[in-house]
Amino acid sequence: MKFPKTYTLKEISQITQTEFIGDKNFPVKGINEIHVVESGDVVFVDHPKYYDKALKSAATVILINKKVDCPKGKALLISDDPFRDFNRLSNYFKPFEPAKQSIATSAKIGKNTIIQPNVFIGNHVVIGDNCVIHANVTIYDNCVIGNHVTIHSGTILGADAFYYKNRPTGYDKLVSCGRVVIKDHVDIGANCTIDKGVTGDTTIGEGTKLDNLIQIAHDTVIGKKCLLASLTAVAGCTVIEDEVTIWGQCGIVSGITIGKKAVLMAQSGVSKSIEGGKVYWGSPVTELRDRQRELIAIRKLPELLKKIK
Repeated sequence: MKFPKTYTLKEISQITQTEFIGDKNFPVKGINEIHVVESGDVVFVDHPKYYDKALKSAATVILINKKVDCPKGKALLISDDPFRDFNRLSNYFKPFEPAKQSIATSAKIGKNTIIQPNVFIGNHVVIGDNCVIHANVTIYDNCVIGNHVTIHSGTILGADAFYYKNRPTGYDKLVSCGRVVIKDHVDIGANCTIDKGVTGDTTIGEGTKLDNLIQIAHDTVIGKKCLLASLTAVAGCTVIEDEVTIWGQCGIVSGITIGKKAVLMAQSGVSKSIEGGKVYWGSPVTELRDRQRELIAIRKLPELLKKIK
């Protein structure tokens, strides 16, 4: 998330109530998670295992729970609880806005777009031209929808990320301040759920088609002309490249990449990145031909055991 203007390190330290190390006028432009940080961003880290990754990332301000040597060209914010203070920044720059009506006055809706009854459209939503939004769709604040998009009944865009920190007192939620971005010519089936990014965008690429009952988690990026069949669930921060086909009941873990033109057969479980241009099946997923050979071999086992006896 980018701030509405550039702030100084001192100003950000005052918002977070933290000590800073670096030039008080050091420019700060936004906040982001480690996988999407850019120059000018604040990133938080609260575990020694990830200190090095955060300090060497593209982020130029590191919100950290230990005094360490500040890398050249960067600045530090020292906090006893970086998770809490990252939430302070999210709430400060993107506070929750209660809805006052079913379609917010700040929403922008394009030409020839049809909004069916009982649709909720939140604050600052942008919907393009020639779209059809069917009854009982919910579109949370700040979502961006392109042209020629169809969204079927019961679908929800922009719910919070499923992201929690386990504390002795219970689970503490990381505030979601990102968006959902739907590109042109996307069709989304009934009762799908697409969560907004924590600080960035969850994106559905141009021409992609989603069946009914699909879950897309926070910060996932789906490319162009993909097909996702019913009951597929995609965890957060996943990249699905162009023209991927995913058949029904597939499960995909977070933070991996599925290569261009890959095909996942039904009920596949993807636990690591896979190359494009191949057909996969099973859980854990393997190439279809290899899995078929394994099944043939298993079927022959009883005969082989009889021969051994």
